[in-house]
Amino acid sequence: MQDLPNINDEAFVHPDPGSLHHPMPTHHPRILLLYGSLRERSFSRFATVEAARLLQTFGAETRIFDPAGLPLPDDAPATHEKVQELRELSAWSEGQVWCSPERHGAMTGIMKAQIDWIPLSIGAVRPTQGKTLAIMQVCGGSQSFNAVNQLRVLGRWMRMITIPNQSSVAKAYEQFDEAGRMKPSPYYDRIVDVMEELMKFTLLTRGVSGYLTDRYSERKEAAETLAKRMSLDRAL
Repeated sequence: MQDLPNINDEAFVHPDPGSLHHPMPTHHPRILLLYGSLRERSFSRFATVEAARLLQTFGAETRIFDPAGLPLPDDAPATHEKVQELRELSAWSEGQVWCSPERHGAMTGIMKAQIDWIPLSIGAVRPTQGKTLAIMQVCGGSQSFNAVNQLRVLGRWMRMITIPNQSSVAKAYEQFDEAGRMKPSPYYDRIVDVMEELMKFTLLTRGVSGYLTDRYSERKEAAETLAKRMSLDRAL
């Protein structure tokens, strides 16, 4: 290959626009929602439930994971029933919503523990790769973006398609009524925007996520592994 002596020709593939136009899946988009607080009056849970209502209205099938009873990472085996529930929901989903309170300038440990229990890979399966992600946070005071900034980094680390828009609800204690329903406000409108954008990105990518995340380095590694196996077979 001209001027690219380090390239493995067999693994180098030109992007194919036709591969981005597979038939669209006909089932409802599957969205998993996670929140980061166990308080009885949890504003991150309230915001998450509002997001789920919006997603259902947009046509999604939603599941909300309850983090109560989830052990700390490495404090229990992966066979723990709550860990298995979380991992199965993550595998089921085509998109996710992560909503955390900001505590001491960061996401909560409850939020981080859920993400830490979802592995980058289980055998040949990557539970989050290519899935869409929307991020939100609730604030106890003035508006901040520390938690969503951290969640965005984690979404990239988990190889997810994190949408550009995000939500940060300031003074969350003022934004929900006694029943936990969110009051009309620009903060509510932003959550509508974020869920609408998540649905669009999910519909756009879910049928082609495998192609979008097909990488040269992994194709090269697979080709080299196959070549070694064939060489070994011939030697035997």
